[in-house]
Amino acid sequence: MPSAGLSDSAAAPLASLALYEQVADRLRQRILARELEPGSWIDELKLCGELGISRTPLREALKVLAAEGLVTMKLRRGAYVTEMSERDVREAYQLLSLLESDAASRVAALASDVELAELATLHEALETALPDRDAFFAANEQFHLRILEIEGNRWRQQMVNDLRRLMKLNRHHSLFREGRLAESLGEHRALMQALLARDADATARLMRTHFENGLAATAQAR
Repeated sequence: MPSAGLSDSAAAPLASLALYEQVADRLRQRILARELEPGSWIDELKLCGELGISRTPLREALKVLAAEGLVTMKLRRGAYVTEMSERDVREAYQLLSLLESDAASRVAALASDVELAELATLHEALETALPDRDAFFAANEQFHLRILEIEGNRWRQQMVNDLRRLMKLNRHHSLFREGRLAESLGEHRALMQALLARDADATARLMRTHFENGLAATAQAR
């Protein structure tokens, strides 16, 4: 009589699942760190050798990354790291603007005093980050994502996280343009003031302007 637990054959896929998820995580890190550049071909045999795995978990991992948009599968040509086109960047900015301006407006209206004070602390990290671009990137993302966490719509958070992950593939990030870091900080100052004043309309408007200026800076950086 079979036991109540999983049989060996039924349990086997769990090991494969864990492996390809680990491989996907490793490749995701390499892509976002630009060790694998946007537009570059992914050499499956080389990666299998480096990671000490067969092609099956690698290909499953590539499917995961393709679903996330980080990898593009081309018929009879293999997998490539996704390269953001001008249209991709424009459309991502438009969606982020809609999603984040609405979230920020709700936070201005509904957040507790403690939550607003936390955002003010995160904003201070932006103030002290300059001129370190990497530190500014990290503080900027933390501030924006905390607004989403406070607002609390998990579907919105998932969509924004996916879009922000894709935006890291953009070769011409808005903050690469000379002078944009200081401009972005000024926009954040105004946004923080509107949040602390609990002015929902101004907060939404300033967040939209922030993304519009970011898109314009990206175009200029190309």
